[in-house]
Amino acid sequence: MDTLRVDNIVKTFALSTAQQKSLGTGEKKKTAVGGISFTARSGEVFGLLGPNGAGKTTTMRILATLIKPDSGDAFFNDISAVKQPEKVKSSLAFLTGDLKLDMKSTANQMFDFFSRLYHISAENAGKRKEMLFERFGVNKFADTRISKLSQGQRQKVSLVISVLHDPSFIIFDEPTNGLDILAARDVRDFILNMKKEGKCVIISTHLFDLVEKVCDRAAMIIDGKIVVNDTLENLMQGKPLEDAFYDYYLQYTNGGASE
Repeated sequence: MDTLRVDNIVKTFALSTAQQKSLGTGEKKKTAVGGISFTARSGEVFGLLGPNGAGKTTTMRILATLIKPDSGDAFFNDISAVKQPEKVKSSLAFLTGDLKLDMKSTANQMFDFFSRLYHISAENAGKRKEMLFERFGVNKFADTRISKLSQGQRQKVSLVISVLHDPSFIIFDEPTNGLDILAARDVRDFILNMKKEGKCVIISTHLFDLVEKVCDRAAMIIDGKIVVNDTLENLMQGKPLEDAFYDYYLQYTNGGASE
């Protein structure tokens, strides 16, 4: 079983004078992530749920090895993201709602370029392309420049490219931000397909309905700290997730976070 274990990660950022004024603080540093720990496993979707500015994106960027934590670590099947980032990268896909594509290229060209980047043989790349293009309906616009595609079509190309190397771990930061309802539905279906294939999927979002539809377990994060971490059923306690989150938020603001 593939397992991601996040072990007490902490990340602070220096604040400029302008940022201090904007935040109304005299502090020279801001703690974006204040000691987060959780575990996610293959065949499930784990959600990191919280308001904007809670520390979700920083956490996801640490998991994707794009930035290093001040302390703590994340282990992908016992491989350290801090000590062996290149090895970790080969087994994960990191997707964001604003993934940039080369507007002058086509889906075919981008797929071929990234296949070579991942050192996938021409034969295996061809098989993978055929399967993914068919699944996501990319064949219809495979030779059209990205600049001429709709937002939903671009999102499909992004999804296909991100998983062309068949990664075990899928990390998705705010996956449906800025998408119309059809593109958002494609992303939701993609997440569920990855779960069905036995991938370990981690998403961050502030959208309650997305968590309710795709997540098996979730952690609620506020001010860079996990307030609660449990199965979705236990988190909701028979209530809509939005109501449950608000209850946990009140508990946190009145008495502090509890694991």
